[in-house]
Amino acid sequence: MSEMDINNGYRATIMVTNDDGIDAPGLRALVQVLVSTDRYIVQVCAPDSEKSAVSHSITWRHPLAVKQVQIQGATAFAISGTPADCASIGVSKALFPSIPDLVISGINMGSNCGYHIIYSGTVGGAREAFFNGVPSISVSYDWVAGKSNINDFTLSAEAILPIIDAILVEVKNQTYPQRSFLNIDLPTNVAHHKGYKLTKQGRSIFRMGWREVSSELQGGKMLSTMTMESDSARSVENDTPTVSADHRLFQREVRGAESDKEDDTDHRFLREGYITVTPLGAISRAEPDCQAYFKDWLPRVAERFSSSAL
Repeated sequence: MSEMDINNGYRATIMVTNDDGIDAPGLRALVQVLVSTDRYIVQVCAPDSEKSAVSHSITWRHPLAVKQVQIQGATAFAISGTPADCASIGVSKALFPSIPDLVISGINMGSNCGYHIIYSGTVGGAREAFFNGVPSISVSYDWVAGKSNINDFTLSAEAILPIIDAILVEVKNQTYPQRSFLNIDLPTNVAHHKGYKLTKQGRSIFRMGWREVSSELQGGKMLSTMTMESDSARSVENDTPTVSADHRLFQREVRGAESDKEDDTDHRFLREGYITVTPLGAISRAEPDCQAYFKDWLPRVAERFSSSAL
């Protein structure tokens, strides 16, 4: 916020969620940096365990278990649900006395660019806040094993403070756009990033395959968890299945990657060392040429159906 806002005693409220779980180093670093500025009221509403790659799934058939936890400088709750659940209950005034000015989902351990945005629970948390009319951003750090370290999350949080401040000024002035939310990715070498770059969602994706694996059973549970590793991200599914002798087990594995062919995409600029800022909407529309194709195609289908019915 501006110096005048601080002197007037105005403190914006920021709610933090994520998909790596409430104890994840990315969330804790973000909260610590926000608290240390002494400019915000900080709330935390995050999953009680890792919920990576759950996209925008929600809990419907049973209640959520909520437990207050201690995080210095913040009011925090651990939730037995998904990131979207956490964002929803966090902005509902069921837990906190007021609706936050901004929801931040992250900082995720691993980038979320291109088609991976669809899988991302981190993005799902921000999107749910957006659905509820609350300004939001999702934040991910391009973690690479052997190069990254825990302090990079703190550097990432500090690097996006100008964006957070600028959003809150616009929110206070009621000039912030309400038809999008932001997805932010920070490069591996965040200490020497090249600045901010406005990008669009690309089509980069890791191509997956499956391989059959043998089970190591203990009490009907697999000992090994499903793990997916790439050069920039790690995703672990902790909810291992209950199996019996007549089950076969298959595990995902990375078979390759497809990169963006266009120049102004999130993944390409992230690889070049920029902090990418990508506006996202609630829905994904088809490309214009596909829309035009089906505009001609559907009447022909209807005409053939009518002819065959005679």
